[in-house]
Amino acid sequence: MRATFGTLRNAFGIALGIALFGAICASSAKAQCMDMGMVKHGAFMLPQPFLRGHLSSAALRSLAYSTRQDEGKDSGEAKPEPIVGFWKVNFTAEGNIAPPDGTVIDSALAQWHSDGTEIMNSSRPPRSQSFCLGVWEAVGPLKYKLNHFAISWTPDGDSLLGLANIHEEVTLSDDHDSFTGTFTIDQYDTSGNLLAHVTGTLQGKRITPDTPVADVL
Repeated sequence: MRATFGTLRNAFGIALGIALFGAICASSAKAQCMDMGMVKHGAFMLPQPFLRGHLSSAALRSLAYSTRQDEGKDSGEAKPEPIVGFWKVNFTAEGNIAPPDGTVIDSALAQWHSDGTEIMNSSRPPRSQSFCLGVWEAVGPLKYKLNHFAISWTPDGDSLLGLANIHEEVTLSDDHDSFTGTFTIDQYDTSGNLLAHVTGTLQGKRITPDTPVADVL
């Protein structure tokens, strides 16, 4: 029986594929034939002995970095804003009738989170509320605005005073290790009446795993 043209073409293709595969596997004593470990995300990867023998260490690092970047793109991951981290923040009064300029309003510890939230541990007495929670967003390159609230109590801690609302506008340094900016603090009573309004400047210094306590005091 005569083989059809399609049958011959298919047979030829299979034979050619087998021949090429055998030639590749036998071309070098150091080369390894492909196995399932070379397949990732639907693409063939070269065996590691081949990479080590033919690529420099710098090229390997570049290849690994590119792979991680591509995987990050595939998963939709975004690099967090550089403001994210742990900070020592000082608030200093400026532009008020009282308190006078230069008065330290707060010396706080704050964390800015990658999800756009923030928490601050204030130097206010715990009985009058020493924590506030906030949300932030980037408004420009290395520029951010923050809006956070605290539930304030009277100095004796026995009576609810009302909400305190703090707004910050900060600019991060080029090295991402410090920031400066301005703030406003508005204290309200439980009915929403404004009791006090304070403005000033702030300075933030990043806290790292190596920061000594002397730099935080």
